[in-house]
Amino acid sequence: MPSKVSGTLKMKEPMMSLSMTLPWLMLSVAVNFGLLLKLIHDGHLRMEWSGLIGNQENGAPLLSSLSSYSAEATLQTDEQIQLALINLDHGDPTMYQSYWKQVGDKTTVVISGWQSVSYFSDTKNLCWFLEPRFSNAATRLHNLVGNAETANQHLVVGTGSTQLFQAVLYALCPSDAPEPMSIVSAAPFYSSYPLITDCLKSGLYKWSGDASDFDKNEPYIELVTSPNNPDGSIREPVVNGSRGILVHDLAYYWPQYTPISSAADHDIMLFTLSKCTGHAGLRLGWALVKDEAIARKMVKYIEISSIGVSKDSQLRAAKILDVIADTYEQPEPSNESKRFFDYGYDEMAKRWRQLREAVRKGKTFSLPDLPVGTCNFANRTFGTQPAFAWLKCEKSIDDCESFLKKHKILTRGGMYFGSSKKYVRISLIGHEEEYNEFIRRLSLINSVESP
Repeated sequence: MPSKVSGTLKMKEPMMSLSMTLPWLMLSVAVNFGLLLKLIHDGHLRMEWSGLIGNQENGAPLLSSLSSYSAEATLQTDEQIQLALINLDHGDPTMYQSYWKQVGDKTTVVISGWQSVSYFSDTKNLCWFLEPRFSNAATRLHNLVGNAETANQHLVVGTGSTQLFQAVLYALCPSDAPEPMSIVSAAPFYSSYPLITDCLKSGLYKWSGDASDFDKNEPYIELVTSPNNPDGSIREPVVNGSRGILVHDLAYYWPQYTPISSAADHDIMLFTLSKCTGHAGLRLGWALVKDEAIARKMVKYIEISSIGVSKDSQLRAAKILDVIADTYEQPEPSNESKRFFDYGYDEMAKRWRQLREAVRKGKTFSLPDLPVGTCNFANRTFGTQPAFAWLKCEKSIDDCESFLKKHKILTRGGMYFGSSKKYVRISLIGHEEEYNEFIRRLSLINSVESP
């Protein structure tokens, strides 16, 4: 209790400490909040701030507000959806949520309090924080789908493919080199490559832009993304140099997006759970690496930066991957729901069909032609149907991102991918009601703008 001294209240020591600490706490919060706003303003955080806090723009609610990220999202009326700002900038794979709801408890994992206490998963493994169950499940799925060779490969797990990309750069770039190693990728390249590469201003490596323009006689790393983000093309190395190292980003090399023509067999291959199964929130990726020395250095980077990877995420991911594999290895598929890759293929095919029909209604927009191939896994021939659409604004529209924003459609402009402002990348893997409203608006814009 406070005691009264000379007509005033004298607080005891704990309260005095709090009063002295509170201003510093408030200052710290203010500084960090200001830094976050600066990052957003400077374009380093491409996810719209309004998409996180549900702000309004010109009085219009945002369709991809906080409620859209909740597993129990509140349904909006048709009128609310038509007035909303649609955020198709990011690639949040909420399209898959409805499928996993149908699956029910088959992927449920119960983790007791005594589990996941130790840092270590398997001390006999090169990647000592790799859970054996996850390693087995990922290998099993690759072998089932036939999209990657797993024999004589070291599997390294990471907190998403972003951490693995950073680990690869750390592993491949000599610490005693006179100059930072050049990192390149053919434009249009994944927009986060430059940001991730130059984030720490490392003396080991630097972003050097479009691989098509790189002609220096020096060591380099070329990032080959196939199918490519953002345009869905099937990629091969571009730089014709003898001093280069190739890193293959195969995040979208799964049968819902593209025909699986052969098992990829490269020195370094990156995969991520977010685009394979839609579980972006688990923050899990993995790399298949042939060279043991490189794999060890990647593990060392992850050890230094995060002391391993969440065991809980790995155990949950293992269960999900095993459930997918089970449905294909059973003699008769379950009648309860489609098998996962069949669902993903059908949904992507439908969305691409809707998009192409909307674009054909006028001359305002165009889409690239995508390759057609035979899928050994699904035993069918089809055209690549990427998770993103690389849309071009035709006629006199020079800034496609700004043009669509006027129609309350948020996209990511071509300049972030090393390309022209006439292009935008559009996510096709969001919630169904959001995507349907986008198609409605695009059709309307096309009919009004066209002569």
